Amino acid sequence: MTQPSFVPVAEADQVRAARHLQVPGHWVAERPAELAIPRLQSGRGVGRPGPDQGFALLLGHRFEDKLRLTPGESVEDAVVGCALVASRRAGLFGRAPCVYDLTVAFSLWGFLQDVPAELVAERVRLFRSAAHDYVVQLEIADRVEEETLALSPEQVADWLAAGGWRQLLPPVQAVAPG
Repeated sequence: MTQPSFVPVAEADQVRAARHLQVPGHWVAERPAELAIPRLQSGRGVGRPGPDQGFALLLGHRFEDKLRLTPGESVEDAVVGCALVASRRAGLFGRAPCVYDLTVAFSLWGFLQDVPAELVAERVRLFRSAAHDYVVQLEIADRVEEETLALSPEQVADWLAAGGWRQLLPPVQAVAPG
């Protein structure tokens, strides 16, 4: 706020001249730890970063009344496991999870439609205690290949209707130690 010229101002209260900084020059990444080419790490257990991945849990709870569970399966395990797959799918596209990601995840594991008993048995074994076990969560997320994650919900439904769930969810290859 300006001050009238006739009001006395103490020297300490007078407006000081601003410091002007120089415009920065050209910058080059030449420090020892700089990465020459940015690239994402890949492999089992690495994950796929993306924004607001916790939103997948909120969206997953909206599917609770549509889930087809067998005795012994938990709604919470199904939601957490599929939210992880959906978050991984969303991260593949560099965005936050949306309802289509959850639809792909729940459809892929046979929670939204009738699927062969073999897939249900595999799902029951794999998803047991997924809501509380980090190792189980990693196994679920790593089980789905990136090519499968890139499919649309309609393509996943078509594959499952044709009995192609083994091509969508191949068995995890054991990693030899050392």
